Amino acid sequence: MRRGSGVVESSVIVERVDDVDKEKKKKRRSNRRSKHNSAFNSVNEARGETSDSLKSDDKTKNFVSSMGYSSSKQGLEMTSNEQTTSNVGFSSMPTMHINERVGSACDDTAVDVGGSIYSNSCPESIAYPGSSKLCTDGFLPFHQFEGSFRKKLFAPYWPMEAVNEALEKGEAFKALFRVNAHNRLEAYCKIDGVPTDVLVNGMYSQNRAVEGDIVVIKVDPLGLWTKMKGSNGSSNNSTVVEDCNLVQEVNGLADNSEKGKGKVDANCEHSDGRSGVLPDKGFYDATQVTRTAAYNYVNGHHQYGSESLHVGLLPGQNQGMNSVDQLASMTIRYPLKRPTAKVVAIVEKSLRRNAIVGFLNVKPWFSYLELNRKDAKKNSVILDHEYVTLTPTDPRFPKMVVFVRDLPVSIKKRLEDGDITIETELLAAQIEDWSAESSFPCARVSHSFGRGSDLEPQINAILYENAIHCADFSPQVLSCLPSTPWEIPSKEIQTRRDLRDVCVFTIDPPTASDLDDALSVEKLSKDTFRVGVHIADVSYFVLPNTALDVEARYRSTSVYLLQRKIQMLPSLLSEELGSLNPGVDRLSFSMFWELNSMGDVLDRWIGRTVIRSCCKLSYRHAQDFIQDGVPYDSNLIERMDSNFLVEEFMLLANTTAAEIISRAFPDSALLRRHPEPNMRKLKEFEAFCRKHGLALDTSSSGQFHQSLEKLREKLKGDSVFFDILISYASKPMQLASYFCSGNLKDNLNDWGHYGLAVPLYTHCTSPLRRYPDIVVHRTLAAVIEAEELCMKHRRVLKCTDGKVSKHCFTGIYFDKEAADSPQGQEALSNAALKHGIPSPDLLGDVAAYCNERKLASRHAEDACEKLYMWVLLKRREILLSDARVLGLGPRFMSVYIQKLAIERRIYYDEVEGLTVEWLESTSTLVLSLAGHKRLFKRGGPGNYMALGNAAWVVNPYDLSAETGIDDCDATRMANGEVALSDSEPNSKPWVDPGAFPLTVRMLSTIPVALYAIGGDDGPLEIGVRLYMSSYLK
Repeated sequence: MRRGSGVVESSVIVERVDDVDKEKKKKRRSNRRSKHNSAFNSVNEARGETSDSLKSDDKTKNFVSSMGYSSSKQGLEMTSNEQTTSNVGFSSMPTMHINERVGSACDDTAVDVGGSIYSNSCPESIAYPGSSKLCTDGFLPFHQFEGSFRKKLFAPYWPMEAVNEALEKGEAFKALFRVNAHNRLEAYCKIDGVPTDVLVNGMYSQNRAVEGDIVVIKVDPLGLWTKMKGSNGSSNNSTVVEDCNLVQEVNGLADNSEKGKGKVDANCEHSDGRSGVLPDKGFYDATQVTRTAAYNYVNGHHQYGSESLHVGLLPGQNQGMNSVDQLASMTIRYPLKRPTAKVVAIVEKSLRRNAIVGFLNVKPWFSYLELNRKDAKKNSVILDHEYVTLTPTDPRFPKMVVFVRDLPVSIKKRLEDGDITIETELLAAQIEDWSAESSFPCARVSHSFGRGSDLEPQINAILYENAIHCADFSPQVLSCLPSTPWEIPSKEIQTRRDLRDVCVFTIDPPTASDLDDALSVEKLSKDTFRVGVHIADVSYFVLPNTALDVEARYRSTSVYLLQRKIQMLPSLLSEELGSLNPGVDRLSFSMFWELNSMGDVLDRWIGRTVIRSCCKLSYRHAQDFIQDGVPYDSNLIERMDSNFLVEEFMLLANTTAAEIISRAFPDSALLRRHPEPNMRKLKEFEAFCRKHGLALDTSSSGQFHQSLEKLREKLKGDSVFFDILISYASKPMQLASYFCSGNLKDNLNDWGHYGLAVPLYTHCTSPLRRYPDIVVHRTLAAVIEAEELCMKHRRVLKCTDGKVSKHCFTGIYFDKEAADSPQGQEALSNAALKHGIPSPDLLGDVAAYCNERKLASRHAEDACEKLYMWVLLKRREILLSDARVLGLGPRFMSVYIQKLAIERRIYYDEVEGLTVEWLESTSTLVLSLAGHKRLFKRGGPGNYMALGNAAWVVNPYDLSAETGIDDCDATRMANGEVALSDSEPNSKPWVDPGAFPLTVRMLSTIPVALYAIGGDDGPLEIGVRLYMSSYLK
């Protein structure tokens, strides 16, 4: 049951030397350069939500079948992107900051010139420990001729021996590489034990790593660290690379929190034995300096490195501290500086490399082909050696080179025929190689999804990008299910507790078809109740290592799109045989708790049962019972909301299951943890609330929750502001993840679930749509069976407090003596073998894979929701709404549109006809219409942005044509209904346009116009502009 319903690339072409006379070359040179540079230097500026962890079906399925998943067992905690410092005044919520960087002659950041972004990168020397060979970065463009001499643009990767030695000594760290979707020049790596994420800034520091790679990084000395965002700095309006904390960042746990951990396999193919150069010491070395790379931001300006910027162990620092502790100590001592690092090796390539979605840019290739058409012999050479560029829809990935000769036959033929419409189609591609001599990776296109403006190709691209397997179930899988009509075998009923006479009922959304949990309530006495949770016994049908089990493990989770459901299990099982439909006998796992009127658990029972649901209730039906009289006594729930009622008992079932399996199988229990939030960000949020007179207690998870409930009551009159607070309160939170208990055996404090404020937690209540629940069910079955065997030796166990328990493993009191006895160990071991409980290492791989699949499914669901919003906006052309200002600065503001629950930016710096006045002392923005037009940017080439990109300005006489976002539209968008009638009346109240001069402050309400971007000409995006009126239009 599912409840509910979130580098700059410059492709400079080195022109081919044609066999023509010099006069002809002179005549064509100017035109050719103009065409090539303007076309190939364009940069994908689209900002869109993206998804993670992709893989081709065959390779993934092979992994799942063999359970040989090679991914690092890094947790998948998610927080908001921690970004670099802001050197420009910006007033915002705690997670909203702008990062500006001043260009210089030696800079590894991006410079915006004439609508294209160029990289001003310094040559940089990198060395691995023990190396004395120097390798200098230089920037040369990608050559068209293969095999010709090319200068290395990136430092070679360290050899595996050097990598392992550096990891052993703590001079390097292994981490997950995450890229900022707003600025691909910025990437972040999380080192376990270090409170601040490490910045990997610039394409050369990133050294060909892409989103999701597992990399080895070498942390720079303290003198090279950048300023932390939000620290004081001078304002400027120079060319900037911007960043804000709107994008969530997955904080992968590094495997090398202690020396010697996280070693890399010597057979790893992503490092090589060629030498680079880097200081032999770690980040704390005071003697080694890389002068050309040693620059930092101080008060908004670059500072070039010297020995004085390098520090060793801090004064008073323990010489015996390991490298992680030293780095953590330095970040605490210097809270305004962020660690920076460089990638020295890629030890595991991201699965995302195998599932790139993008658009081809073929117009420059057509132009080049036309220039060479007169030379017939040259055409064959062109087709063999020329390439086109591919721009991914995911802004975290760089532009890619695709050789024409490697294109699919159908696409290649369309190119030869001059079909320009190929640029409007979404294509599937895979990154094949990224050599040290090339500015861009080389990719191979496999197929086309169709036009980018059509709904079905977009959905198929989303599924491909997230490796969502949506093919029909194979005959081998379906053969694992019983034939229909099917009834529970009488022998099976005899081995279970028969609960068919107990009134059991389900509460689900009205459209739910996979009913995997049910409830029952009985009154035992005046103050005692028995509450039951009954879960579909899917593990009875899905036996370990069968074709059905392999397929379920491969899919890992059901995916719920707005108009489509991709099931983890065949519908015969998920909607019929396993679903707890009313009026039919079904197999289940049942948990009973005897509770007093205070909610205290007096006793419990868990076992395999047979039930017969009496009815299927919707949440609304259940709420009516709660308000107007319930079928059983309602004193226990005390008029709780129906959703809250179901969630509370499901949480109780999950915590009970976690306690049982972790006690009986301490090394092989599949649990779920939720780490504590990023404390720095949490304190920033607390400070923001305090600044606005809102009390917030973050001392514990429980206090935090209570504080938010009080704020809900206090802000009843401003629901938008409360929604904003809730959104930003979630930013410091990390993503919960599955883990094997044996993998964290020495870190019991890390087992807890912060959000639920419980020490142990797992998932067992949705086995029809989550594979981890099936694993937990098997473990519960093994515990129950082992307990029955032990009870043959000890029928009744007497507890220390004199109470008598009939259960040694599943009751409130756990008999550790029985579990540790020879009989207990033998019983548990045999039961684990029978029910297919994986070993700790194998279970850790299952947990990591399920984490990745869960994240991918969420990204696919979010992307489809955005797609349907885009379709509606495309149909309506312009939709008007009020927006609340979240962040404010001299270049752009960030706004929240409550109707769609989205955050967007509005850029207004260097806009033709618009004057910007930024009052930093009061964090106030004043926008006015300029009295004269400025056609060119100050201090550089390129035109100003058109006024229409920042504001939709209408004449007051034309306001009768206004279009609004009505409540019906919003509801239909949420339900995926996008085919709206053009004549449907709007119920949205009138949205008044703003007037110039417009004064904006933090949390101001402003009118905006939303519109659809992309489709046939780029990634989908929802744009937003100011909605203004003026007689000067």
